[in-house]
Amino acid sequence: MDKSALYKEMNIAQKVYTFCDEIETSLKERFASIDAVAEYNQMKVLKAMQKNKVSDIHFAATTGYGYNDLGREVLEQVYADTFHAEDALVRPQITCGTHALTIALAANLRPGDEIFSPVGKPYDTLEGVIGIGDNHTPGCLKEFGITYRQVDLLEDGAFDWDNIRASINEKTKLITIQRSKGYQTRPTLSVKRIGELIAFVKNIKPDVICMVDNCYGEFVETLEPTDVGADLCVGSLIKNPGGGLAATGGYIVGKKEYVSQCAYRLTAPGMGKEVGATLGINQQLFQGFFLAPQVVSGALKGAIFAANIYEKLGYAVVPNGKESRHDIIQAVTLGSPEGVIAFCEGIQAASPVDSYVVPEPWAMPGYHSDVIMAAGAFVQGSSIELSADGPIEPPYAVYFQGGLTWYHAKYGIMMSLQKMFEKNLVTLP
Repeated sequence: MDKSALYKEMNIAQKVYTFCDEIETSLKERFASIDAVAEYNQMKVLKAMQKNKVSDIHFAATTGYGYNDLGREVLEQVYADTFHAEDALVRPQITCGTHALTIALAANLRPGDEIFSPVGKPYDTLEGVIGIGDNHTPGCLKEFGITYRQVDLLEDGAFDWDNIRASINEKTKLITIQRSKGYQTRPTLSVKRIGELIAFVKNIKPDVICMVDNCYGEFVETLEPTDVGADLCVGSLIKNPGGGLAATGGYIVGKKEYVSQCAYRLTAPGMGKEVGATLGINQQLFQGFFLAPQVVSGALKGAIFAANIYEKLGYAVVPNGKESRHDIIQAVTLGSPEGVIAFCEGIQAASPVDSYVVPEPWAMPGYHSDVIMAAGAFVQGSSIELSADGPIEPPYAVYFQGGLTWYHAKYGIMMSLQKMFEKNLVTLP
């Protein structure tokens, strides 16, 4: 089979195909190591499902209050066992990752407490949740007398140990650690580094709650933050752990006392985990979680493929083409609004849904500059599916993630390069 002819039918120029094919060939050993991690994580999920005797009875729908939802209870135990945690809250009523983080923060903080981030500012949407700087959104934690402070990473991405030690005080109740980079070009944190940071702050203040924003990081490594001391680990089901099948939802795993507080915040004091109808989507959540390790491996291959392509063309990429991976996001600094827009046009054109749509930058709620987002997803906003986005501001970086299969991620990256090639924004060797 002539693959170049196949991709020609898919509107990829021969020069783009040849360049990308050479990059793919050079990555065979790297891809094999990703497959080994996926195999380990697949067995971890399978073991948790078998231990909890998952059955088709757990796929049945509940309505109304959702009392005695066996599937919901077993699903949460499967998550807890997979993450080696005491308890879990896995609910379709959690609308997104930001919502899950908001629940975890609001549930475990009280007036007079302080949140501390030792890894710099959190993702843009959390600025409004916390009330950072001038972002004083109604209902933010700042309105309830909860304060915030942060210590930035050093220029080389290392922790600023001295300033972290000096910043932890009697008010510090919760340490928030964002694993992924958000709209920054800093390194993503490995689970090992997260563990080192948790051990350091616990040595200073043993009773501090350590919460990890695990979005985009699940199943990338063989360990999760709860394996290295995180009290709470939080994420979205329309990212890695939903495996592309979860239509909505979020999760919180960790120590039972903190997860219980989260359940009371999500529903109501006195009700907690006992209510919350699942409306027949349990089967999707179970099956998506089962498929997640394999889906994540495809997204990782796409990210590494993108890093190597654009690095070879002279663009700054984070992580670089050879670094170890700790999330599925690939940042590429393109240096101009035109480059970011062309890249996103390529991702959109490669999508199975809305491929005919041309994405444009716009003023999205929760962001401080115009943002362009490309995604032709089966689930709206699903970033385990092929997508790319970025703020239209210096240094003009785009953030690529996802792909339910490696082959789709590969085509998306090729199409992003094709659009830049068509617009004379890149010169191919």
